[in-house]
Amino acid sequence: MNKTNGFFHHALVHYRKWDFLSFTLLTILSLLNGQTTVFYLIYFFWWNELLRIILDKICFSRNPNAILVSDKKARAFESVIQMGIYFIFIVVLFGFLANWKNTVLIMINMDILFFQNAFFNINLILVAVERIYLHKAKQPLKVNFGSFTPNMIVLHISIILGAVLMFFVVRNFPDFFTPTNLWGSVIIILPFLLLKLTISYFD
Repeated sequence: MNKTNGFFHHALVHYRKWDFLSFTLLTILSLLNGQTTVFYLIYFFWWNELLRIILDKICFSRNPNAILVSDKKARAFESVIQMGIYFIFIVVLFGFLANWKNTVLIMINMDILFFQNAFFNINLILVAVERIYLHKAKQPLKVNFGSFTPNMIVLHISIILGAVLMFFVVRNFPDFFTPTNLWGSVIIILPFLLLKLTISYFD
């Protein structure tokens, strides 16, 4: 019984590393099999962070082991405003412009945007349930509020690099990055995964 409890305790403590590993594996598999889009991945991560902000705000005071690592003056409202700005860029750049000549992918993105994608919705529910459970289990979660949390920095840099790669690399080599292959999506999403790896490693 003690070994079992120890295993679950270790898994909870290192849940961010497991999250990143599963996220990366699913991302690579889905991209290679054409089952998702760049918008799906970045928008999912956007919702992941927004849910974290909202749930941490609600549950922080009830979890004595939660650790506030941001400035005490930082507020959740500032985080929500910043996330609203990111939302506009994510929808415009990766929801429309990244797949401008591929109506099939644009329709997939619109289904995701308006919660018509069951897999996306289930993933969001699992994210919310996990965060609530971790607070209920009184895990020593790191809580960040304010305009630039670590995950927001990942989004910020990913949007910029993704736009640069899309307009100056993918669009300039149409014979290689065609609408029928996935290399354009791979090169745009790669910086995002590397940044997530860096944040997960040092967190």
